[in-house]
Amino acid sequence: MSATLVEPLLPVSSPVRNLRRTVLPNGLLVLTERMEHMRSVSMGVWIDSGSRDEAPEVNGISHFVEHMVFKGTTSRSAQQLAMEVDQIGGNLDAFTGKEQICFNIKCLDDNLTPALDLLSDLVLHPTFTPDDIAREQGVILEEIKMDEDNPDYLVHEIYTQNFWKGDALGRPILGTVKTVSSFDQAVVRAEYARRFTPRNMVFSAAGNIEHDAFVASVEQQFASLKPGGENVKQVTAPVANPHIALKHKKSLEQVQVCLGVPAPCVTDERRYAIYLLNSILGGGMSSRLFQTIREDEGMAYSIYSEMSPFRDVGSLSVYAGTSADKVEKLLRLTMKELRRLKDEAVTPAELKRAKDQMKSNIVLGLESSSSRMSNLARQQMYYGRFFGVDEITNEIEAVTPEQMQAIARELFDADKMALAMLGNLGGLKIQRSDLTC
Repeated sequence: MSATLVEPLLPVSSPVRNLRRTVLPNGLLVLTERMEHMRSVSMGVWIDSGSRDEAPEVNGISHFVEHMVFKGTTSRSAQQLAMEVDQIGGNLDAFTGKEQICFNIKCLDDNLTPALDLLSDLVLHPTFTPDDIAREQGVILEEIKMDEDNPDYLVHEIYTQNFWKGDALGRPILGTVKTVSSFDQAVVRAEYARRFTPRNMVFSAAGNIEHDAFVASVEQQFASLKPGGENVKQVTAPVANPHIALKHKKSLEQVQVCLGVPAPCVTDERRYAIYLLNSILGGGMSSRLFQTIREDEGMAYSIYSEMSPFRDVGSLSVYAGTSADKVEKLLRLTMKELRRLKDEAVTPAELKRAKDQMKSNIVLGLESSSSRMSNLARQQMYYGRFFGVDEITNEIEAVTPEQMQAIARELFDADKMALAMLGNLGGLKIQRSDLTC
């Protein structure tokens, strides 16, 4: 079989990024970025669906399958996989998110062939034996307990489950004790067969590689993968629930606070203005919340805001941990900062600082082969195209204070506000009126 070669995504002479893509006969998309100055290569097999694409009764199955592929293949035991990775000095890893699963390896360019063989074997030939499934259930049940003992993690889970109430996006990536305990070989194999198809996969690589030779090697490894596959993505966007959830946990010294509002999806054309707004609000040490809550008032060690954009929805949230007697004041000061973003346009100096920070983060984030490999896959899956640094920089520079103020007025609505709190709350009462901004 011969691959279908698509034109370079950027001119080969481009001084910025040398990106190319090929679609294999079975439909698998292969993306590469050549970085001749590096001695490393990073490769990733991306499944373009995650925990939000699960049925309720198998919540956690995406993460479970991710774990299970490391338990051995038809030609290698788990121990052999580990030993061969160490033998080539590689770094083999995986993760499961709300919208993707990724298996990746980083190695020296001299070890490209054995690394590709290891990654391909791991993804294509897992055995899923009943004994391995039973053992891994125990491991993940302990992982669930570990996370439940982490108040920072737990308050975010309480917030998310209530914010996207009744939807898979709100359910935990790890699953629950009940669902994980129910998994058997048939369930694992069915989910693997449903997800691991060319239609739902992207193979991305970056580093000191030559595209055509690399594609030939990938095609040889993945030729057995049959074309097609169903669209497994959830197609209905969930509606945010403006809840107030207070969970009492007497053993905690601090009250954990997570406050948020609905925000646009990852592809929204206003995304750069929203990211800048988040940066100014709570995205770093110079942010308004950090300076007000931590530096001026000394009320919290950790306080920040973050964007969580998905393919069709998103949220912007604020997290803080503080003493129970300071919670009400912390909320008042936070609402004051949200109100200020609505009432007053940010200053040119503050906006410039946020823009410079964002541009630096983008450039610094592309300095490794692994980050570029991830960037390639994510841009393909979300946008179907690739944005150069200059294009992104121009978009950031074009954002005005007036645009940010308009977005703040749209987002920060008391009726849309959601709040989760976890800790020794005592008689603490929070009303909707306390979230007025």
